[in-house]
Amino acid sequence: MKSIVIHAPKDLRIEDHEVPSPGQGQVLVRVATGGICGTDLHYYHHGGFGAVRLKEPMILGHEVSGHVEALGEGVTDLATGQLVAVSPSRPCRACKFCFEGKPNHCLNMRFYGSAMPFPHIQGAFSEWLIAEVSQCADATGLASGEAAMAEPLAVCLHATRRAGDLLGKRVLVTGCGPIGLLCILAARRAGAAEIVATDLTDFTLGMAKANGADRVVNMASEPEGLAAYSAEKGYFDVQMECAGSPAAVAAGIAALRPGAVIVQLGLGGDMQLPVQALTQKELQLRGSFRFHEEFAIGVELMRKGLIDVKPLITHTVSLPDAEEGFRLATDRGRTMKAQIAFDRS
Repeated sequence: MKSIVIHAPKDLRIEDHEVPSPGQGQVLVRVATGGICGTDLHYYHHGGFGAVRLKEPMILGHEVSGHVEALGEGVTDLATGQLVAVSPSRPCRACKFCFEGKPNHCLNMRFYGSAMPFPHIQGAFSEWLIAEVSQCADATGLASGEAAMAEPLAVCLHATRRAGDLLGKRVLVTGCGPIGLLCILAARRAGAAEIVATDLTDFTLGMAKANGADRVVNMASEPEGLAAYSAEKGYFDVQMECAGSPAAVAAGIAALRPGAVIVQLGLGGDMQLPVQALTQKELQLRGSFRFHEEFAIGVELMRKGLIDVKPLITHTVSLPDAEEGFRLATDRGRTMKAQIAFDRS
């Protein structure tokens, strides 16, 4: 089978590996579609992010869907040929955080395509993939590209949960890449009354507007575009910060009303924060990291037609053109979500 392997920055290779066999409680999945995530791009362009660096070749990818090819011993609730969305999250279920009901903070997490531990956890960008039954969510009725969006959607559903009650709230979304747009969809589904989105390109903001934002602001051409929202100590109840940008955080804080919540999703490295402003407004800064049960919830929302991710998928390339997919995913002036089709030549 062929896999997409990163060796060093800009050193992406398609390599041959042996097809694995499923063990007890596992299935062999023939991967159909894989989405290129911002984390994959960090490995491709920089060899990692923050303190996380590549120390050995690693198969990339963690946003995948595929069809069940073979069943391991004891598997009875999945069928061959069935389309499944595959969660990359494999908590150990034995550490203190798993026992506390916080599996996204598992001390022994095995998350596809992660260089955090060493040896690295190999990713899911292969033609065949071994998955635990617990990782597989029935995606019957969805296109494989939609099913592969379950992972980033789960990230945003978890962030929406971290934000608290959004019914009737005014929400500011800073950063309109795939995570920002999925946060718009999730916040609207959770009952947000008004959503304003900011970014630096007309393309991403046009996508945000088309997918539910009430107003968009281009902070590159209109750097004071949020100034009106800072009157009388601020306007928004919640900021969902998806850019990982100190400037986006600062602009949001000025526009937040006292007691508002900031949910930080963007991973741009360590940032300096205006702590005095946080203190004076009694703002609540909440981190949001990965997900767990939200994965299956996201698949169900898509299957019921309650969240539509199809408009976010702007480009699909075949496996031999994987590197072109990475170049497309980097171009925020014309690409929202780029995916790789593993099941077509």
